[in-house]
Amino acid sequence: SPEGPSTTRRWFASLAAATAAVGIGVAGGGEAGAVSTSRRVFRSNKIPESDFITLPNGIKYYDIKVGGGAKAVKGSRVAVHYVAKWKGITFMTSRQGLGVTGGTPYGFDVGNSERGNVLKGLDLGVEGMKVGGQRLVIVPPELAYGKKGVQEIPPNATIELDVELLSIKQSPFGSPVKIVEG
Repeated sequence: SPEGPSTTRRWFASLAAATAAVGIGVAGGGEAGAVSTSRRVFRSNKIPESDFITLPNGIKYYDIKVGGGAKAVKGSRVAVHYVAKWKGITFMTSRQGLGVTGGTPYGFDVGNSERGNVLKGLDLGVEGMKVGGQRLVIVPPELAYGKKGVQEIPPNATIELDVELLSIKQSPFGSPVKIVEG
């Protein structure tokens, strides 16, 4: 009979190839749920570069959503979700993981990037955000991975961060106290 094992295999291979091609078409240019917020914002709104605020240090940012909570200032302990991209490709994110929220938030103290615990561009890009806010940050190479690069990120690469400020915690030691003798 013409429908032997090799014909069946070819039929399944064709079906698999067609399914993959359709899947690629949806993921590549559609409204797929896996598309990151920053990509959706850039595609749907086409944010002109002139709408970004440029800081003296070279960081550019655009507030997608201004939060209604406390403001992140130097010394604030913050929890964020972030997606880091280079040339539109996600290379690091806090959103990977299981559960409804997807991933574990990343926490750090604002203003302490010199200690090497957090990328300078993330540290400086979060400063001034309010809890509940979401911001796109374009980080110049000197505030990202610099002349060395890291893993798949080449030297002198500009990166994009999509940052959501989830919470701010006060220092566990409280506010500085001025001692008055008298």
